[in-house]
Amino acid sequence: MARVAVIQQAPVFLDRAATLERGVAALHQAAIAGAALIVFPEAFIPGYPAWIWRLRPGTDMKLTERLHARLRAQAVSLAGDDLVPLRAAAREHEVTVVCGIEEIDTDFSRGTLYNSVVVIGPDGMLQNRHRKLMPTNPERMVWGLGDASGLKVVATPCGRIGTMICWESYMPLARSALYAQGVQLYVAPSFDNGERWLASMQHIAREGGCWVIGCGCALQGRDLADDQLAEALAYPDADEWVNPGDSVIVAPGGKIVAGPLREQFGVLGTEIDLERIGQAQRSLDVSGHYARPDLFRLQVNTRRFAPVEFADREERAAVEAGRSRRHARVAG
Repeated sequence: MARVAVIQQAPVFLDRAATLERGVAALHQAAIAGAALIVFPEAFIPGYPAWIWRLRPGTDMKLTERLHARLRAQAVSLAGDDLVPLRAAAREHEVTVVCGIEEIDTDFSRGTLYNSVVVIGPDGMLQNRHRKLMPTNPERMVWGLGDASGLKVVATPCGRIGTMICWESYMPLARSALYAQGVQLYVAPSFDNGERWLASMQHIAREGGCWVIGCGCALQGRDLADDQLAEALAYPDADEWVNPGDSVIVAPGGKIVAGPLREQFGVLGTEIDLERIGQAQRSLDVSGHYARPDLFRLQVNTRRFAPVEFADREERAAVEAGRSRRHARVAG
């Protein structure tokens, strides 16, 4: 048995350091209350770019460019270890953390952003980084496309964790990739909400026979207070629920055991019993006895995609030497 805590809380909009401070404080309180797994919303650090659903790409282009520049400046660099405060808190309390981040590319152009989710172990080490495979609608103006190198399940003291970001949960083949890896805790940080989303969380718990943890982005107009957005009158009502949240925890088989937490901030928690997974999968195991690999086959390319590959001089020399030897054998 392990206790999970879903943190339905707004970030400090477009402020990485302040949002990390808020997240660490929430982690501290959840850990004191006994949580072993703590989950934060999609793009929590430094905040989901909600303006993309209200501003117009053409007419509001100059404003969206300025906002994107701020988002990029406050994004998380994993190579730069921007998550040190969160990792240190996880290590201090010996808890597992799942958190959505705006990730900046540090390997190539250093300009592209990704909608990512990280799993941090109780030793404070990064266990996985998954980039959203397909940004949804206007999200494509903000984020690049992820690859399947992070589409994997990792073992933690709480169970085997796999993550899907928002509408990735509507991709049946992506779900199947997690099921085939024995996912026990299917964690879905999401900007989506409402009856359709909640029904999908229940369906996945039935289909995969796993625990499903949906962590929603609860935001009010005041949480998006920004001089530039105010200039565009994007969120004039401070009390408006821009996103109601709808965090939820669903047991294997599809029963909602906590939530949905709607139009409020707070912590959603429950005890996770992994034995219930075996009970659910006794009758339906879509990657086991209920699969038909003789009829259906899924192939997943988990190789990390790179726009360019560089070979150093020694590697090039070895390649040339190998080519010369092959040519010599052919000539002989």
